[in-house]
Amino acid sequence: MDPKCQCLELNDGHFIPILGFGTYAPEEVPKSEALEVTKFAIDVGFRHIDCAHLYQNEEQVGQAIRSKIADGTVKREDIFYTSKLWSTFLRPELVQPALEKSLKNLQLDYVDLYIIHFPAALKPGEELFPKDENGKMIFDTVDLCRTWEVLEKCKDAGLAKSIGVSNFNRKQLEKILNKPGLKYKPVCNQVECHPYLNQSKLLDFCKSNDIVLVAYGALGSQRLKDWVNSSYPVLLEDPVLCAIAKKHKQTPALIALRYQMQRGVVVLAKSYNKKRIKENMQVLDFELTPEDMKAIDGLNSNVRYYDLLFISDHPDYPYSEEY
Repeated sequence: MDPKCQCLELNDGHFIPILGFGTYAPEEVPKSEALEVTKFAIDVGFRHIDCAHLYQNEEQVGQAIRSKIADGTVKREDIFYTSKLWSTFLRPELVQPALEKSLKNLQLDYVDLYIIHFPAALKPGEELFPKDENGKMIFDTVDLCRTWEVLEKCKDAGLAKSIGVSNFNRKQLEKILNKPGLKYKPVCNQVECHPYLNQSKLLDFCKSNDIVLVAYGALGSQRLKDWVNSSYPVLLEDPVLCAIAKKHKQTPALIALRYQMQRGVVVLAKSYNKKRIKENMQVLDFELTPEDMKAIDGLNSNVRYYDLLFISDHPDYPYSEEY
């Protein structure tokens, strides 16, 4: 990795940049924009790119990375690229083909990190969200320990440098950590995390097991109609965040990002606005005081924007537990 990069060491010896660029965009955003903004993000200094099969834009994001390698801006080893295994591919025999499909779309030889996107399996097939005739999700039953064993093989095969999970609760993490014959621990757990849902208990649990917490939704949420509980307050309008932002002459978004970094959390900044993408890099240039941190800790109110209630009756739905 680039020596200028502020990184955390993962439990397998690889390094992850503490600030990442999130590439998800709602369906109405043209795919070509993913190409443009990812190139721009690399130009302004982002080296950690977070994507997923679910986002349906890996082709464009891969193209952006390859074009920035081709023009000499970066080398492949300077980029930390994450992809995710979607819920319709959790059966063991589907795992490696899914990763290979992502690599083919990306036109890359390996990903730096491959993670299980969500612990609740859905019916395999072309549909990302398989529904029955009544519009209800069709679930699948998969033992995630078996899924994990294939991820370990993908790491050994060099298709993924590191492997991890996302949206797992403590019990689901423990199931893998306590698996007989475990070869590699998950290096990370990527979860929704922001001042209104600061995940302090899950963070402590992860730290005690040498697992890095990666925060998505760190700026609250884009108001995505199907995904997000929009009755909740807007994080970036919070008076406490705004006051701290004013004091530091920064934006509330930068305060929310910096908060995570200082807790040892890797943070994803998702924006398709070039001005804000550039601005988000400034998070590396200032520091919050212990008093600021304490004030932001005090905002925790267990507001989960991405509650995914449409699969809340799945036996592996992760958010029924306290953490």
